[in-house]
Amino acid sequence: MNPAEPLVLIVSGPSGCGKSTLVEKLLELPGTLLAISCTTRPPRKTESGAKWYNFVSEAQFQEMVARGEFLEYAQVFGKNWYGTPRKWLDQARTQQKDLVLEIDVQGAQQVKKALPGAVAIFVLPPSRAELERRIRARGQDSEEEIGRRLERARQELLNYRSYDFAVINDDLKQAGREVQAVALAARCRVPRREERIGEILKSFGG
Repeated sequence: MNPAEPLVLIVSGPSGCGKSTLVEKLLELPGTLLAISCTTRPPRKTESGAKWYNFVSEAQFQEMVARGEFLEYAQVFGKNWYGTPRKWLDQARTQQKDLVLEIDVQGAQQVKKALPGAVAIFVLPPSRAELERRIRARGQDSEEEIGRRLERARQELLNYRSYDFAVINDDLKQAGREVQAVALAARCRVPRREERIGEILKSFGG
């Protein structure tokens, strides 16, 4: 692993499990950069562009796909497209920061294939009942949509073995500490410290 390459931290899990809150915990660490995804879905009432998503038309999205601008992309629920522009990896490299991606299971698999050194964190709800409660509390989804999200969550949970770490978001403070601990531990991997270790060895005379 080239130590100059940014550490890529993937956070994914079922809709409503609290990914965005835990991503904010990662972004509290110095030297982190959020990759802002593009999506064709309309913004929710509480959302504004350029914080978590850049909202684009389907035509714009497909043009970006054709130009090879995405690190990963996928269609969710057979309708809306989501993708992570490759430019964020370039920015992280230039700024010498760690890159944080909040993406779904499909996207995580694509990134791990392209960047095997990426660290993938899977966020789980404590139970189906609690996930349903959280989704309903948002007040944004129809009964049909809630059912679809819960079934998708079940399918996503079956992929947990493809991740490096699992964080169960039962207690938010504990889950926040755990995602930060994963990031800090990943920064301490020997290949990432090779150059600094070499400098230390030189100070001992070889």
